[in-house]
Amino acid sequence: MTLRPAEPDDDGFLLAVYASTRAEELSQVDWGEEQKNQFVSWQFGLQRREYDARFPNAEYNVILLDGVPAGRLWVGRTENEMRLLDIALLPQFQNRGVGTLLVQRLIDIASKDRVPLRHMVFVLNNNARPFYERLGFVVIEELGAYNHMEWQHRSASSC
Repeated sequence: MTLRPAEPDDDGFLLAVYASTRAEELSQVDWGEEQKNQFVSWQFGLQRREYDARFPNAEYNVILLDGVPAGRLWVGRTENEMRLLDIALLPQFQNRGVGTLLVQRLIDIASKDRVPLRHMVFVLNNNARPFYERLGFVVIEELGAYNHMEWQHRSASSC
């Protein structure tokens, strides 16, 4: 598994990854495929603009498995925190330990830098919260449809 910076040519792939994360939700609405595609494209653009505004130096990476684009990893940083903006794998690449490995790498960096690692988890994503809790994240705030979760660096003196 490797990461490479996302490039403009990746936009179609990144949109497909985002669409895959919304597929279950959109299966419940009575819209045609064109409406769903327009909605997903609109939401994808809004998400990216929001991340760019809040984290102008965010790292946008394509996740590669054996050289094949498999997902995306977006990370924002400030001097006080590391923010996992988004991690998503196409369904055929899920449940292989890739997400765990990537989040653990971020935890290692946050630990070294002595900053919290934060992530917003959609409450209807039944797999996400237990996944992050298993890795040591706790809910620090409930914000409507999202749980704001945090992994906090623990110094040796606080153990």
